[in-house]
Amino acid sequence: MYSCSGKCLRLVQTIASAEPNAPRVATSIPGPISRKLKQEMDLVHQTSSVRFFVDYERSVGNYLVDADGNILLDIYMQISSLCLGYNHPDLVKVVSDARFITAAVSRPALGSFPRTDFADVLKKSLISIAPKGLPAVQTMMCGSSSNEHALKAAFIWYQAQKRGGPPTPKYLESCMKQKLPGTPNLTVLSFDGAFHGRTLAMLSTTRSKPIHIVDMPALQWPVAKYPRYRYPLDENMEYNKKEDDDCLAMVESIIKKQKRAKREVAALIVEPIQSEGGDHHGSPTFFQGLRDITKKYGVVFIVDEVQTGGGGTGSLWAHDAWNLQSPPDIVTFSKKFMTGGYFYADHLRIKEPYRIYNTWMGEPTKVILLEKAIEVIKRDNLLEQVRNVGKSLQQGLKDIEHKYASKMHNVRGLASFCAFDIRDTSKRDEFLAKALSKGLNVGGCGEAAVRFRPALIFANKHLEIALDIIEKSMQEL
Repeated sequence: MYSCSGKCLRLVQTIASAEPNAPRVATSIPGPISRKLKQEMDLVHQTSSVRFFVDYERSVGNYLVDADGNILLDIYMQISSLCLGYNHPDLVKVVSDARFITAAVSRPALGSFPRTDFADVLKKSLISIAPKGLPAVQTMMCGSSSNEHALKAAFIWYQAQKRGGPPTPKYLESCMKQKLPGTPNLTVLSFDGAFHGRTLAMLSTTRSKPIHIVDMPALQWPVAKYPRYRYPLDENMEYNKKEDDDCLAMVESIIKKQKRAKREVAALIVEPIQSEGGDHHGSPTFFQGLRDITKKYGVVFIVDEVQTGGGGTGSLWAHDAWNLQSPPDIVTFSKKFMTGGYFYADHLRIKEPYRIYNTWMGEPTKVILLEKAIEVIKRDNLLEQVRNVGKSLQQGLKDIEHKYASKMHNVRGLASFCAFDIRDTSKRDEFLAKALSKGLNVGGCGEAAVRFRPALIFANKHLEIALDIIEKSMQEL
């Protein structure tokens, strides 16, 4: 059997294996090399959103190295996607695993021709961390695809309940003409400020920024208000409770109205924290109310954990903090879990072939990597580290907020998945640029929020550097 152990070893030796002691910035960002690379790439690929180019061979742990050699402490982590940071040695070793090699070179169409070991790989990875009450998983490529197919699963189940079984010839014939009953007037209820992806159906549930949805035809689906709390939470309990009550009343009213209009709500999709929309939080009471309402009206309850899942909130699943009496019907995921997909309750299992289907149905190499990542997370007790460091991060941000109350406010979060607001968009962007020039890569979201998405390996020594840069940047703002 062919072995690549020698070649793989030589390749691994070219990858950085030790973190720098601190950030180091020698050029503007983007620097001259990044700017030149962007010009070259612009000839063959869109580059309008490219910020700078990265040297991934030199990036390691919590540090990103750009094309110009600038060393940045990265607490944005590829938009919340790297659970163990850059080039974690345990993950690098996985590339020599024969399963990884064959899955990459002879990539299977998983819906029709899965690997002989795929069920075992799933059990050791995704099923081992399944949300409570959701025993099965469907892999997909990305967050948008995960949410899109979760909606399809909800529609299929909803219609089957109304019919009492699978589609009849009448349904099959009418759907080809996009007419009733095969093409039903069903809707999905989402929330103001939500972001669920960039495919066409998901854009009809996304309302975070106009640039995401402008010029796109939209499905006429309803939208409800998501709570907008005042901080600190313990000083605004009465106001925030009214926010919860008003939002829940609106949700129930919309479901009733849609039913009367014969445009029934088949599914409700919600983020535990509206990440792209500005890191807006909902309380356990709010989400418990949503679960109660969806059960009352037979609406499929979908929790979008594409960005919140994976450990940044101190738990692999942010919705664990809600203490629900009954679990969600579907939980979607991607980003830190490397592959996309959704977990689902038994009653949502699809029996007919090709209804939930595409060529790849996920990426088996990523599931093999995830198997090792979960092992590392457990071995190194990283969730406890995230909770401890996250507590210190939030306290450090509150201390800075106290000094610069006229510039920043509303520090909030779960563990290291946290954020604060700056006065307006221009000042927020100015802050991000100042922090980057000092060696800290941090992200923005919503109109004026700064969001933190560090890897699970982010430790106290990294926190000290980050807080120092944040305070210095705030001083200059």
